[in-house]
Amino acid sequence: MRVTQGMLNNNMLQNMSKSYQNMNKYQEQFSTGKKISRPSDDPVVAMKGIDYRSELTKVEQFERNIGEVYNWMDTSDVALDESTKALQRIRELTVQASSDSMGEQERQSIAKEVGQIRDHLKDLANTEVNGKYLFNGTNTTEPLVAEDGTLNNNFGDDVNIEISKGITVKANVDGENIFSDEFFDDLDTLKTQLESGASGDDLDGNLSVLDGHIEGVIDERADLGARMNRRDMVEDRLAVQKEITTKMLSDNEDAEMEEVITNLKTQESIHRAALSAGARIIQPTLMDFLR
Repeated sequence: MRVTQGMLNNNMLQNMSKSYQNMNKYQEQFSTGKKISRPSDDPVVAMKGIDYRSELTKVEQFERNIGEVYNWMDTSDVALDESTKALQRIRELTVQASSDSMGEQERQSIAKEVGQIRDHLKDLANTEVNGKYLFNGTNTTEPLVAEDGTLNNNFGDDVNIEISKGITVKANVDGENIFSDEFFDDLDTLKTQLESGASGDDLDGNLSVLDGHIEGVIDERADLGARMNRRDMVEDRLAVQKEITTKMLSDNEDAEMEEVITNLKTQESIHRAALSAGARIIQPTLMDFLR
């Protein structure tokens, strides 16, 4: 096959175009820090990147879910702690009122304090966060204790939140197990006895009742604590998973800058050599001689 000047020129132009493409590739990698700028650059890298990003999106959603669980659990734990302290205070007052040396006026004062603590416990039963009542299950728009002081008795289901793939945790505390009709009836009975001047022996009978309610709050708080521990373990695992996935995404897409700079410098040298060779390939024309 006869090689013509036109063939030489065409080959030179094709090689120059390819050289420009390579330089553009390395310059993009240098400016973006990424191996590819479009899926067509490397479909395998692009598909892996989609998978890693999808995994990160799931992890970040679970992290948001755990944040919601934190709101439920931590606020509920504080309310249960305050409830325990309130009941323990009522028990202390009952022990004081049971003393034979306690006068009627002093018992009246204790009755008033018991009434205030009872009202405080009703407020705790209606604990809310972000506009959601925490002790009424999924029925988060209604308070557990109505404005007239009676229980709503319209309990919702458990509030279950997915905090990892296939792992769902109960975020709420069953308010009906603590702040029941019996719970507030017993407090009202104690207050009435104190107001009516009941004897120490009659008041002593309330101590075992109060102990039962205190134990009930403690049991619910222990159950909540166990779920909080599991939440923390899942959160730690998600943090590790996020770190690993982020690293894999970086390894897949991020360019090695030292390698990119080396390739760019090498390509610049090749390009200059190609330009020099091209100048010698293009033969002089008649116009060059006429000049």
